[in-house]
Amino acid sequence: MNYLSPDLPMRDTIKTNIGLALLRIVPSAIMLTHGIPKLQNFFSGEEIKFPDPIGIGASPSLFLAVIGEVLCPIFIILGYKTRWFAVPAAVTMLVAAFVQHGADPFSVKEMAVLYLLFFVIIFLLGPGRFSVDGK
Repeated sequence: MNYLSPDLPMRDTIKTNIGLALLRIVPSAIMLTHGIPKLQNFFSGEEIKFPDPIGIGASPSLFLAVIGEVLCPIFIILGYKTRWFAVPAAVTMLVAAFVQHGADPFSVKEMAVLYLLFFVIIFLLGPGRFSVDGK
């Protein structure tokens, strides 16, 4: 059997599902290390100083970043409505990479692009069996 054939559907094996779980859990858990400081900033009571890349104000921009970097990754880790929560997480990284850091060299936007790709792949492949929504 040719395992490199693009015509083969993804097989529902234990290895595939472990891979999907790792793909979901590891990047999302690491994303929390970026999002939790933003969550603390949001609730600090101090004046919010945060970039406003889409012109909606610092507070709404921070709120949307917290959703994309804390709330969505938590649900992705759990595997609950994974595809739904991967979309705002990906959009957050899209804005970070190509709007906020649009003029910066690739080395600055590299992490946001990697996270964007992770969340797009998670959206395309789904959560796998080892998830709340696992079938």
